[in-house]
Formats: sequence, structure tokens, C-alpha cells
Amino acid sequence: MAWFSALIFNVITAAIILVAAFWLSGLAKKLCKSALTRNGYLDDTLAGFLASMARYAVLIIAAIFVLNRFGIETTSLVALIGAAGLAIGLALQGTLSNFAAGVMLSVFRPFKIGDFIEGAGQSGTVKEITLFTTELATPDNVQIIVPNADMWSSAIKNYSFHPTRRVDMVFGVSYGTDLKKAEKIMLDLIQADSRILSDPEHFLAVTNLGDSSVDFTMRVWCDAADYWTLKFDMTRAVKEAFDTNKIDIPFPTQTLFNVKG
Repeated sequence: MAWFSALIFNVITAAIILVAAFWLSGLAKKLCKSALTRNGYLDDTLAGFLASMARYAVLIIAAIFVLNRFGIETTSLVALIGAAGLAIGLALQGTLSNFAAGVMLSVFRPFKIGDFIEGAGQSGTVKEITLFTTELATPDNVQIIVPNADMWSSAIKNYSFHPTRRVDMVFGVSYGTDLKKAEKIMLDLIQADSRILSDPEHFLAVTNLGDSSVDFTMRVWCDAADYWTLKFDMTRAVKEAFDTNKIDIPFPTQTLFNVKG
């Protein structure tokens, strides 16, 4: 009867360990997720995953204690689990690299949902960031799914990161143009546009003497949200102002000579 009493004792002990483990694992998950999301820095998906890993770690440790309680040697079992984990890791190394890159993207946050970025040879607005992929939407609303490993291993351009952007434009006038007059016209357009910021100060100067034109470079600063509309509007405004003031914008021409032998 001694063996039966020992068995009953071990079963009761194992049951207590398992009940305590389930309670502690739930508490560990809750506390871990709360701590990871408290400052709002970690992504919710990553925080939830790490919290789940903490819960499973508690349950695995409890399972080892239970097996030891029944006299089962766990050293070989742990070695077997380690070998299986290594084999699975090698088989899923591409997937795991995407996961690792997803963790890095979630921790360092080079971009967030809503940003317009360029990375891994693709560009678009970030719609979703998961642990394995990043979803982009192009300006014409085409969905692009980029593996996180590709995104993390490439240079990332985040056009939405800074609140302001500089708009660079080049306007050419003919060599016979009064340069001071052309410059004043463009300065007046800059002064009249409320979207252009006064700080940093704008830049306007002759920067190139081309084959058929004298080129002005205009650089102005605006809010990032106004970048494209300002660029398009200013390009049209300069063209219309030049037309009104009889300032020629040259274009390449070819002259053909008919040479008779």
C-alpha cells in the first residue's frame, strides 16, 4: 500500500502544481503585457506575443516539475525538445528571420501605420505591421505585402517622419529674359502662398546655364501634408505668371538642313 499512498500523494502534488502553474502563467501574461504596453512604445502584437511566451515558459517549467515528481527523467526529454527545436528552426529559418525582423521593426519603429515609406524596393502607405510582414498600399491603392526580413535589411525612407519637408523645383527661362524680373515674379508667388513656411527661409537663385535655358532653383519648406499640392500648384502658378509677363520658357528644338550633294 505504500506505493499506492506515494502515487496518491504525487498525483495530488502534481495537481496542485498544475493549478498553481495555470494561475501563475495567467498572471505572468497579464503583468508582462501590462509592463510592455505601459509606455506605448512596443507594438500591441509584439507585446501580446511576448506575454504569451512568458505564460508558456511558466507552464513548461511546471510540466518538468510534474514529470520529475513521478520519477521521469527529464534531461533526455529536454535534450530531445532542444534538438527538435533546432531542426524546426533550420527548416523555418526564412520564417524565423521574418519574425526576428518583425520584432526589430516593432521595437525600433522606423515607421508606423499611416506613414508613406520606401523600402525593399517598394513604396506606399503603411497599412499594417505584423510579426512576419508589412502591408503597404500604393497611391493607386494596390496592396503590397513585404516580408519583414526584406524590409529590415534594406534602406528605409520614411517621407512622413518629419513634420516639414522641402520642395525643390527648377524653372528655366530663355537667355534673353530679364532675370531680375523673373526672380521677382517667383518671389511674389512664394510670398503669396500661405503654405510656405518662413522658417527655414526659402532659397531662389540661378543655379545652371543650360544649353537653351537659364535655370532657377526654388527651394521652399512646407508641412509634410502640403508637399505634393504645393509642388503641383507652384509649378502651374509659375508657368501662368511667366505667360502673363511674356517670359519665355525654352524647350529643346532641332533644325534640319537639307544638304544637296
